[in-house]
Amino acid sequence: QVQLVESGGGLVQAGGSLRLSCTASGRTFNTYTMAWFRQAPGKERMFVAVIVSSGGVTHYGDAVKGRFTISRDNAKNTVYLQMNSLKAEDTAVYYCAARPFRGLSTWTDHYDYWGQGTQVTVSS
Repeated sequence: QVQLVESGGGLVQAGGSLRLSCTASGRTFNTYTMAWFRQAPGKERMFVAVIVSSGGVTHYGDAVKGRFTISRDNAKNTVYLQMNSLKAEDTAVYYCAARPFRGLSTWTDHYDYWGQGTQVTVSS
């Protein structure tokens, strides 16, 4: 069983930045594809960004492309989401997710493990 713990959320003004972190338990983190999703009130959970196990390939949702950066440190079992130029519409609960031993995916159903989520609120 893999446990994921997110941190770094909070309240920020529009145009500001935040960095989210997600730390995983276990010793096989370097075999996981890791992703970030977000869910705003009354809306479905949506794909934000994904990074493959080696860190060599990333992919972003259209809404965040050019503003958000996903990265990982396999030595620390941690994946990050650097969020810049934040907008009010980025307000959501952000979740990290793990997909062991398989490649890149943007579908929620393809991820086996989820964190509890961290709230990001952007004031306009």
